[in-house]
Amino acid sequence: MEGLKLPPKISLAAARVNAGYQQDVAAAKLHVDTATLRSWEKGRTVPGYDKFMEICKLYRYPADFIFCGKRSL
Repeated sequence: MEGLKLPPKISLAAARVNAGYQQDVAAAKLHVDTATLRSWEKGRTVPGYDKFMEICKLYRYPADFIFCGKRSL
């Protein structure tokens, strides 16, 4: 696929920062505690599929290119 430009794979935290959200604001928009978002970003836990899709929509970044912890969902 010549000329096709795909976004880079980035961490959940990087996706949030690139979208311009601070942790507390993103957590509020996602209806989760800041500690929960922090845990996802540090890879201690991972969001469920539905919540992950909300995150991708909020951050405007494709799900295939966001890593949660050490792996993508």
